[in-house]
Amino acid sequence: MQHRLTSSSSFRIVLGLFFLITGLEVINLLTGRMLNQFALFPRETQGLAGIIVSPFIHGSFWHYLSNIVPLCLFSFLLLQYGHGRFWIVTLLIISLTGVLVWLFGRSAFHLGASGLVYGYFGFLVLAGFLSKKPKLIGISLLVAFFYGGLIFGVLPLQSFISWESHLFGLISGLLAAKLWARDSTQAKQKFA
Repeated sequence: MQHRLTSSSSFRIVLGLFFLITGLEVINLLTGRMLNQFALFPRETQGLAGIIVSPFIHGSFWHYLSNIVPLCLFSFLLLQYGHGRFWIVTLLIISLTGVLVWLFGRSAFHLGASGLVYGYFGFLVLAGFLSKKPKLIGISLLVAFFYGGLIFGVLPLQSFISWESHLFGLISGLLAAKLWARDSTQAKQKFA
């Protein structure tokens, strides 16, 4: 029996994510950005923890504000694919983006949820079309229409923005969408 995710359970998950990141932002704000020591720093062993931790901490309050709204919105839309899919895609995006930034990013501190936002964006735009389901295609079209400008964030236009996190997040999201589509196709063929 497959677990159906209701809108109220989706809201609870998004609210939990909101409170986690907001709580960390408040702690970081009150401690003079002490949590930023856990940011990802490429090719340094002390920066390895940042692969998992850095998406949850931000460099400033404005940095937090620019990420929290699209993160919550995209999380809710991704939950339309199911609870399990949400967690698998989220873990894949966080870990793959983090590893790629650690391996190939500039020697600078990389932190913030924007890599996850870009990953969700990539997944949501591609996965709906691959699913061929009208509801999910509709989500893809809406995300592409309202947030398509995000694509310019993968370009190295500003030195203080981790365009690497944006780029590798987008790639991770697109890869997750392809893997999800392949898994769905294989499951259908198995039971056909």
